[in-house]
Amino acid sequence: MKDSLVLLSRVPAHPDSRCWFLAWNPTGTLLASCGGDRRIRIWGTEGDSWICKSVLSEGHQRTVRKVAWSPCGNYLASASFDATTCIWKKSQDDFECVTTLEGHENEVKSVAWAPSGNLLATCSRDKSVWVWEVDEEDEYECVSVLNSHTQDVKHVVWHPTQELLASASYDDTVKLYQEEEDDWVCCATLEGHESTVWSLAFDPSGQRLASCSDDRTVRIWRQYLPGNEQGVATGGTDPSWKCICTLSGFHSRTIYDVAWCQLTGALATACGDDAIRVFEEDPSSDPQQPTFSLTAHLSQAHSQDVNCVAWNPKEPGLLASCSDDGEVAFWKYHRPEGL
Repeated sequence: MKDSLVLLSRVPAHPDSRCWFLAWNPTGTLLASCGGDRRIRIWGTEGDSWICKSVLSEGHQRTVRKVAWSPCGNYLASASFDATTCIWKKSQDDFECVTTLEGHENEVKSVAWAPSGNLLATCSRDKSVWVWEVDEEDEYECVSVLNSHTQDVKHVVWHPTQELLASASYDDTVKLYQEEEDDWVCCATLEGHESTVWSLAFDPSGQRLASCSDDRTVRIWRQYLPGNEQGVATGGTDPSWKCICTLSGFHSRTIYDVAWCQLTGALATACGDDAIRVFEEDPSSDPQQPTFSLTAHLSQAHSQDVNCVAWNPKEPGLLASCSDDGEVAFWKYHRPEGL
């Protein structure tokens, strides 16, 4: 299974500190990395090599935990342990911090843009999720503070096409939010994990959501609309989310990240056992009870915990990973024959 995941390149992205997270820009030409050194680095190709194009070092006073590109690719948001979120504007190869969003009481753990580009979500150790509105003048206004979780909120992610927001928490749950009558409300709570939920990823259709946890499992949740053919009960007009598959027994430590490839449907995980794994859905399995096969397992992908995996949005099979070892690695995933 090693042959199905081939190392293309490895770069010392954040020497002497952890590299926490990676995000590809919408065209797949640039990769942003962030780390414990308070810096953000922008990576691009020159020939066959990945090189650092920019270093963003002026925005934050503490660890930068997550980064996210706007759907237009002209802005990069960064979430930091200094309790702020910076918005960087790109012009050519330069980035300028144009706005700093304040309000969270302590560490901001994640940031994500809605598919429209008009909304931004942040979450924090202060247990809250904030929704920000962005106007045409690039002014940011907090329109909702959601206090549905009882513990540190680790991750936020938007549905690929709708204004539906998901969050993952130290309280072992996943929550979903939508706008109702000018306010944002929690419309579903997904329970089943036995420990911290670290990350989330929607599938390309947005009908399913993958969650990964400190309990060493990945859960696949499916959305059921009111009046669904399967007879799954829903509350009024709101859809219901049900766990339809649990991937267990594959990971020996905490799963810190999960990424669902929007091009191929392959599912990658980043684990505290220094490994990267890739799973593929069995095409003949029942969509209501899907099965996934482990198609790649690289046990020593990094020398320390793997914190993040990110599929390139335009090039099928190009996967980036980062680790506590401070490095970013680029991999080519080859789908095994017969799938």
